[in-house]
Amino acid sequence: MRRTLSLSVLSVVSVLALALGGCRNDMHHQAKIKPFRESTFFADGASARALPEGTVARGFLREDAALSRGQGPDGKFVEKIPVPITRALVLRGRERFDIYCSPCHGRTGEGQGMIVQRGFKRPMSYHIDRLRAERAGYFFDVMTNGFGQMSSYAAQVPPEDRWAIVAWIRTLQASHHMPKEFLLKEDEEKLSSSESK
Repeated sequence: MRRTLSLSVLSVVSVLALALGGCRNDMHHQAKIKPFRESTFFADGASARALPEGTVARGFLREDAALSRGQGPDGKFVEKIPVPITRALVLRGRERFDIYCSPCHGRTGEGQGMIVQRGFKRPMSYHIDRLRAERAGYFFDVMTNGFGQMSSYAAQVPPEDRWAIVAWIRTLQASHHMPKEFLLKEDEEKLSSSESK
């Protein structure tokens, strides 16, 4: 009995000695250089080397400010959508709008989405004069950076789809404020008959 007890104690002590021997702080106290800090390793005192000339970021190079940030060379929001507006772009914008925007803004852009019906604050309607007169880059920037209660959608929606959504927003705005001279004759007659009721 004594022998098994002493073997048990010896086993426990051995395991503890091995475990404590493995607890070293070498990783915590290693020599390292933090980015953009001074260093004596290189002759110029920099902690890192400059990128070789002509290096291109893979997948994230956004040189075109209009396309990637919605801004012109003057730093102001671009007036027009900087991609060709095609039927496919507008349909893609409608699809993305219905997925990401309609829960708050509603499918018609009037700010009566499902979350508003459940008690959340109503977003501004896209059909007010101020937003109808706003530059296209403004809408892109709001989707990218967020505004007020709206958070950024840059992580969920790539820039190309954000421009497609802007195209759909413009389509919604045009559908609510189409001048009568642009309507077909039968549509004008339907509109006139509905207004007279």
